[in-house]
Amino acid sequence: MSAVAPFLPARRQGLSALARREEREFYLYISPWLLGLFLFTLGPLVASFVISFMDWVIVKPPTFIGLSNYREMLADPLFWQSLKVTSIYTFLDVPLRMIASLLVAIALNQQIKGVKLWRTIYYMPSVVPSVAVAMLFIWMLARRGLVNQLLGLVGLPPVNWFSEQMALYSLIIMSLWGYGASMVIFLAGLQNVPAHLYEAAAIDGAGTLARFRHITIPMISPVILFNTVMAIIGTFQVFTTGYVVTGGGPNNATLFYVLYLYRNAFQYFRMGYACSLAWVLFVIILACTALVFRSSPAWVYYEAEVARR
Repeated sequence: MSAVAPFLPARRQGLSALARREEREFYLYISPWLLGLFLFTLGPLVASFVISFMDWVIVKPPTFIGLSNYREMLADPLFWQSLKVTSIYTFLDVPLRMIASLLVAIALNQQIKGVKLWRTIYYMPSVVPSVAVAMLFIWMLARRGLVNQLLGLVGLPPVNWFSEQMALYSLIIMSLWGYGASMVIFLAGLQNVPAHLYEAAAIDGAGTLARFRHITIPMISPVILFNTVMAIIGTFQVFTTGYVVTGGGPNNATLFYVLYLYRNAFQYFRMGYACSLAWVLFVIILACTALVFRSSPAWVYYEAEVARR
C-alpha cells in the first residue's frame, strides 16, 4: 500500500486535468447554442419586457411611462375584441381538432390495405405552407367558388363565407385542414395500447364503444393532454389565416390577438404597446396551460403511477 500511495495524487491530478479539459471542450461545443439562446431568445425576451413599460414609436427615443401601456390596454376596445375573437376561436377549434385527429388516427390504426399510403395522404396537408392553404380556401369559399357551386347543385343558395357573421367560423373550418400533426401523435399513442386489454374486454362482452371509453381513452389520455396543450398554445398565436384571408375584417370580426399585436408593432410602430400585448398574451397562455395541467389528475391516467400505488 505504501508503494502505491505516492502515485495517487498524480493520478487524481491527471483525472482533474482531463475533467477540466473535457469541461472546456463541452462549453466550446455548445457555445453556438448558448450564443443563440442569449442573443435571439433571452436577450429579446428581457428587452421586450423592458420596452413594455415605455412609449416607443421607433423613430423617437423610448420614454419610460410605467404601467400606462397596460392601463391603456384595459380601456382599448380592440384589445377586448381581439381577445374575444381569439378565445372563441380557441374554444371551438381545439375540441374540433382533437376529435377530428383522433377519429382519423383510429381509422388509420386499423389493418387495412395500403394503410401507410393513407397515413401519408392524411398527414401531407399539415406540412403545406399556411399561406398556400389560405389561398386555396379563398378560392374554395369565394362567392362563386367550389363550395357554393356544390351547394347550388343540391338546390341551396350560395353562402357569403367571409361575412361578418360567418368569417370566423370559416377560418375555424379552414384550420381543421392541418390536423395531421396531432393525428400522428394520436396514432403513436394508439399503437402503444396493449392488445391484451382489448382481448380481455372482448371476452368479458364489452362492445366497441365500451372498449373505446374504458380502454382507449384512459390509455391515450397523456397524449390527449399533450395535444390539447399544444393546440391551445397554437390557437392563441394564430395569425396567418386572419392576415391573409380576411385581414382582420369584416368589422374586426376576425381580428386575432396576434394580428392586433402585429398591427401595433409594424403598422402603427407602437413597439411599447405591442410588447405589453405580447406579455399579456404570455400570461394568458401560461394561465390556460396551468389550468389544463391542474385539471389533469382528474382525467389523465398514468399506468406507472397506478403500479407504484
